[in-house]
Amino acid sequence: MRVVAVEEHLTTEAFLRVAHGLDVVPGDETEMALMRRVENAPPLRARLVDLDARLRQMDALGQDMAVLSLNPPGVQPYPAADAVPLAREFNDALAAIVRRHPDRFGGLATVAPQDPAAAAAEIERAMGPLGLNGIMINSHTGGRYLDEPEFAPLLEAAEANRAPVYLHPRAPSMPAPYRDHGMLGAIWGYQAEAGLHAMRLILSGTLDRHPGLTVVLGHLGEGIPYWLRRIDNRHAFATRTAGAATPMPRLSLTPSEYFRRNFVVTTSGIDDPDVLGLALRAIGDDNIMFAIDWPYEDPAAAVAFLRDVPLTDDQRTAIGHRTAERVFGIA
Repeated sequence: MRVVAVEEHLTTEAFLRVAHGLDVVPGDETEMALMRRVENAPPLRARLVDLDARLRQMDALGQDMAVLSLNPPGVQPYPAADAVPLAREFNDALAAIVRRHPDRFGGLATVAPQDPAAAAAEIERAMGPLGLNGIMINSHTGGRYLDEPEFAPLLEAAEANRAPVYLHPRAPSMPAPYRDHGMLGAIWGYQAEAGLHAMRLILSGTLDRHPGLTVVLGHLGEGIPYWLRRIDNRHAFATRTAGAATPMPRLSLTPSEYFRRNFVVTTSGIDDPDVLGLALRAIGDDNIMFAIDWPYEDPAAAVAFLRDVPLTDDQRTAIGHRTAERVFGIA
């Protein structure tokens, strides 16, 4: 079985030398202090930068391809004047890696939403001359979300250039309630943040304005498939009942219809047959892709899960590679 994993992070020593010397925008200091400690820890740093070792492990596991993306939260915690050139330099390096190993690696470009016009231009460059497969946005940028009007140029460019947007988690934009008990990161804060961002895109009418946009969510949909029936039910109630909700735009579709039309989810970090079964029933066989979430999850366990979980042959083929080939334009 062909295996393509689609949430596989990396960085370069050149990127780290520059990024770790930059000032961080106010509000992102705690998250970046944590991430810089992670990136400086010798075992994790080696897993992020050593592509030869990664290829050897992929060969040992029978993993055919990885779609690479910059370690989160990318360039989004930095001032725009620093983030824009840093994103371009990283994307040049990523494109060079993909050109050297076109049968083993794809790539998701990083952009700086702090400057939406520059981000739009970088999407065009990434999907054109650089030959990459989409972009990754690490949720909020300075507490701002992609449904807000200032980001329209970025979304227009993604839709026009058929660039899937992998909406990756990061620490929540309102971090105070999450700081206690280790909840700021992947234990709870990450999925709460990414799920919030996705729901903003759905309920804001953004997907009426950009019906051709494809959004990818990791972790089997950041909890949203579990809630789709209730989201539809409560949205319908609020629509017909004055005062039942804060002001909201009129939508052309139900929230679940947008989710099934515009979103694709990945298995990253959730090797759970019950949750996968729920996602298959909620959004369909052709809207789920395999991912490991390298270097933060065990690749051997993830590949074993894909091979052993009870699925039909067609479902395993769709999850293992077919949907990723369609969504990311992988030959």
